[in-house]
Amino acid sequence: MIELQGQVALVTGAGRGIGRAVALELARAGADLVLCARTQAQLEEVAAEIRTLGRRALVATGDVSQVAPVEAIVAQALQEFAHIDILVNNAGIRRDAVLLRMKEEDWDEVLQVNLRSAFVCTRAVSKGMLKKRSGRIINISSVIALMGNAGQANYAASKAGLIGFTRSVARELASRGITVNAVAPGYIETEMTRDLPQKAREWIQERIPMGFLGQPEDVAKMVRFLSAPETRYVTGQVFNVDGGMVM
Repeated sequence: MIELQGQVALVTGAGRGIGRAVALELARAGADLVLCARTQAQLEEVAAEIRTLGRRALVATGDVSQVAPVEAIVAQALQEFAHIDILVNNAGIRRDAVLLRMKEEDWDEVLQVNLRSAFVCTRAVSKGMLKKRSGRIINISSVIALMGNAGQANYAASKAGLIGFTRSVARELASRGITVNAVAPGYIETEMTRDLPQKAREWIQERIPMGFLGQPEDVAKMVRFLSAPETRYVTGQVFNVDGGMVM
């Protein structure tokens, strides 16, 4: 069992789906949590679950793609916990459309939330990690970054950008004991996939060797593994959690 006792994790997009599952998994492993998203009501529900596990949880709302809110969140977290050991950049949105119909604002917003937020949060949190010469940074990418998908040029670009970001920052921070890795989920049962038409779901399942969509907990367990002290020699890597869809 991987123990994260005494560790503090900051998770963006923690109110639902994969972010919620990650926060709960890290709490089960012994970590205290800083929960970030724009919707406070969802975060409060997750925080309540974490507290029932005997862990502390700080709710911090704000736009994590902007510098001022992120700096305020990090300052609040440091005041509460004194350190941040794990950062999970999970905040993400979709604005799907084929290229010729894609609005510029939909391109910009997806890149802002999915990619810029990782830059802003990593820069803010890594300052403290550098001082204590340890830390774990995990970026939630997607298999769409590796294979592309019609109607998702903006989403694919943002998630592929996360992989390049992961590898570059991993090289910068490795000598200071900080690992930076990416997790690339396949099709996971979340609000984003729950409303898929039956034919679309069948088409997807036919292309997954394991034959079914994953659960948020499948991704969360990989994040927990990468957060552990035992993975100190693993950095700059991309881990697909996709039922074999991309091999």
